[in-house]
Amino acid sequence: MTDMDPNLITTFTDITSARVRVSPYIHTTPILTSTFFNHKVGAEIYFKCENLQKAGAFKVRGASNAVFSLTEEEAANGVVTHSSGNHGQALAYAAQQRGIPCYVVMPSNAPEAKKAAVKGYGAVVTECEPTNSAREFAAKVKKQETGANFVPPFNDPRVISGQGTCALEIFEQVENLDYLVAPIGGGGLISGLAIAAAELSPNTKVVAAEPLNANDAAMSFESGRLTSIDAPQTIADGLKVNVKELTFYHIQKHVDQILTATEEQIIEAMYLTWQRMKIVIEPACAVPMATILANPEIFRGKRIAVVLTGGNVDLDALPWM
Repeated sequence: MTDMDPNLITTFTDITSARVRVSPYIHTTPILTSTFFNHKVGAEIYFKCENLQKAGAFKVRGASNAVFSLTEEEAANGVVTHSSGNHGQALAYAAQQRGIPCYVVMPSNAPEAKKAAVKGYGAVVTECEPTNSAREFAAKVKKQETGANFVPPFNDPRVISGQGTCALEIFEQVENLDYLVAPIGGGGLISGLAIAAAELSPNTKVVAAEPLNANDAAMSFESGRLTSIDAPQTIADGLKVNVKELTFYHIQKHVDQILTATEEQIIEAMYLTWQRMKIVIEPACAVPMATILANPEIFRGKRIAVVLTGGNVDLDALPWM
């Protein structure tokens, strides 16, 4: 494990502080269950519905914590980020709540519904080539142009602390969990969840779920060295980003396993969730259930919390249509 600046390492106290900071701006989301999925896996599964969160995704937790952590001086020129959608929407929402400008760099192939939603919260959208390197470069340019405070989508202690507030709710809502399963893109959510789990429920195993077509985290986890993929092709647009140094540090320390799912498995899990649970989830959010359905032997007989991360989906381009 690489050495990390102690000032950047998120603690459980940071997460509890974040909860106080963000609570006026977010929902405490419900837990749903599904007899269908319980029978299919042979487990007790509890779905944490962040698809019903403000701005449609868990990202509003980290974005709100970052925006409301800023001093007046830091906030004066607004905030800037790059995002395929959900973090951009969340940051635009939080900036609107604070009354400051927001600039979001988005890949040209991001879902139109997500671009429209970011603009709907009053943010200025700049499009870029659909690669991770182009996103990061364009955000750096926009920061220089505007003087805005850069709020990364995941590799940031403020963001990780905010995402961790989701776990505080989960462990209050469900007891004696054997597994906590969530998607992994950049790793901000899984880092926050795992830090909180280590404190609140150390016997709960934390599993990250990733598309096989964007499996940089799984490769990094296995090799112990950061591996990146510049332009992965997956239906799970929210998980195309790569894990970075800070999130990788927390993943190595606290995450027990990373499982992957194929595109077909992700689409099937998304379809079954819509069909059986009557809720809207986006492809990235179906990845945990896809990995559980693909590996039932790991989860049989267990109590599992699954984070349904978001519901911002382009209804005109559903993957099974």
